[in-house]
Amino acid sequence: MQKEYKTKDLTIIWRPELCQHAGECVRRLPQVYNPAARPWCKPENATTEELMAQIDACPAKALTYKLNKE
Repeated sequence: MQKEYKTKDLTIIWRPELCQHAGECVRRLPQVYNPAARPWCKPENATTEELMAQIDACPAKALTYKLNKE
């Protein structure tokens, strides 16, 4: 079951079944990803560029994104 987190420019797609818990998301953007919080993902705490770079580094591709059309 995938979950989506949206900003004005970007939709983050999280597929928990693919997550290998490598921790790249938390290490790279701890202000966005906090597994102890609900919701655990707060994309408004980073720029679109920061989010895209972090998501591209996800080794399991459990996090992906799509750009929102205007």
